[in-house]
Amino acid sequence: MQGNEAKENKGLFTVKTASRWIEQAKTRPIPKMLFGEFWFEGELCILFADTNLGKSILAVQIGNSISRCEQIVGFKLETPKQPILYFDFELSDKQFENRYSIKFKQHYSFDNNFIRVEINPDAVIPENQTFEGYLNHSLERSITETGAKVLIIDNITYLKNETEKAKDALPLMKHLKALKNKYGLSILALAHTPKRDLSKPITRNDLQGSKMLINFCDSSFSIGESHIDKNLRYLKQIKQRNTEQIYDAEYVCICQIAKPSNFLQFEFLNYGTEREHLIQISESEKSELENSIKELLQAEPGITAYTIAKRLCKDESKFNSFKVKVSRITNRISNSSNT
Repeated sequence: MQGNEAKENKGLFTVKTASRWIEQAKTRPIPKMLFGEFWFEGELCILFADTNLGKSILAVQIGNSISRCEQIVGFKLETPKQPILYFDFELSDKQFENRYSIKFKQHYSFDNNFIRVEINPDAVIPENQTFEGYLNHSLERSITETGAKVLIIDNITYLKNETEKAKDALPLMKHLKALKNKYGLSILALAHTPKRDLSKPITRNDLQGSKMLINFCDSSFSIGESHIDKNLRYLKQIKQRNTEQIYDAEYVCICQIAKPSNFLQFEFLNYGTEREHLIQISESEKSELENSIKELLQAEPGITAYTIAKRLCKDESKFNSFKVKVSRITNRISNSSNT
């Protein structure tokens, strides 16, 4: 057997016949669902969305489900009860308490399998290590000392302490993938998206640094905002390897954020199309906006897209998405005039 392994190792590569690869794969367990078809065992999965859409709410709910072996209604869970590590780089302990209590009383009782981790502000980083390096070391130590096989990172685009920032999430993603392979982990990593045009469907390009980050994950899904009701959200698959794409633009999961008692959560409602939850813009409105932008560009050469958006936006609460739309139209007009 050792002789065969030596023959199969060709420098950087392992070379085997397709039949031998399948024989090897047959000895490994079939991946089980952790959160329906969105996240399977053994996957490094990215959940991304804009701020304030409920990424952390859903992530805690998923972690709680796995730690108790209690399925979230509408989403299959196939794994047994087990410990999970929730790395919380977003909320303080008091903010966390508020979400899982009734006005700081009658607190929700988490299972001891749910282990929450946050950065210690008083921790001293060794002189010979960077913040990122010490973070990676601490991640691995937490895994080995707890024996947890499920990690939730909230989130990879907001890791900082008082003096340093992990500005680039890519090195952390590479390290998470290495840890996943080394210890047989399942990892859910949360990520922010820049402000997006809410009239457009969600794509992998909406993930911050997506062209690199999306390549390092096994699966990815996103939370979309509904213009129908501010409490409605929809879940859409963006990338998958262990299943076919089920929840695409024509079949998204519709949920609402609710707190029936002392646990803030996503409640599954039904299925629908992404289109019905996007802001609908008529052709006449599109044409009118484009003409207004052209007039301003001609009247004031050098005017910025931001200034144009400020002048034309009629609803300040929607300024960020409107600004994205104006910027896109401005770029298109500029490109066409240069050709």
